[in-house]
Amino acid sequence: MKKVILIISLMAASLTGAQAALIITEVMSSSGGGTPDWFEVTNTGTSAVDITDFRFDDGSKNFNNSVPLVGVTSIAAGQSVVFIETSAPETIIPAFRTYWGGSATTAVIGSYSGSGVGFSSGSDSAMIFDISEVSVASVDFGAATAGSSFGYDLASYPNQNGFGGVSVNGSNGAFISANALGNIGSPGVAFFPSEVPEPSRLGFLGLSFIILLFTRSRR
Repeated sequence: MKKVILIISLMAASLTGAQAALIITEVMSSSGGGTPDWFEVTNTGTSAVDITDFRFDDGSKNFNNSVPLVGVTSIAAGQSVVFIETSAPETIIPAFRTYWGGSATTAVIGSYSGSGVGFSSGSDSAMIFDISEVSVASVDFGAATAGSSFGYDLASYPNQNGFGGVSVNGSNGAFISANALGNIGSPGVAFFPSEVPEPSRLGFLGLSFIILLFTRSRR
């Protein structure tokens, strides 16, 4: 009986983990003066995620230091959205679309602003909190290459599940911005290696393992 209770508890934890569908898929921490800092969030799950009242913090990873994410209230399944650091989204977001062209012209874009949340070009982090003050997505990254965003490079950054690679034009969906300053990234279009398990897949794998344990416990 104790084995059954343990299995049920593990199954509940696995299913809860499967609901964690948000991943930070790109970060621009040093645009070289072209645009403000920005980052991209992707919903890897199979249903929309309500992000109303979600918040963001950088290196301190502290909810008490976090600022609201505004302008986007839901991320559809498979959708990537961009958040720009600005207190004037009504002018900066259109300028951002013009600057980048390409995928940015149709991307869903929100914003954030406040004291102490500007990315460092040396090294930094990005963390998103839900309405329960729980971290739902987080990445760390090193020194920036001015004008190039951070994305996924599994071979070079296996200990970070692949995040931390510098965007290269023509690789993994990255392109050169329409502006003459020529930033490199892929705002609004996420790429991450198939080898990196998505949260929904992790939940499925966990559930499969639990079923196997349950089967063996019955023998």
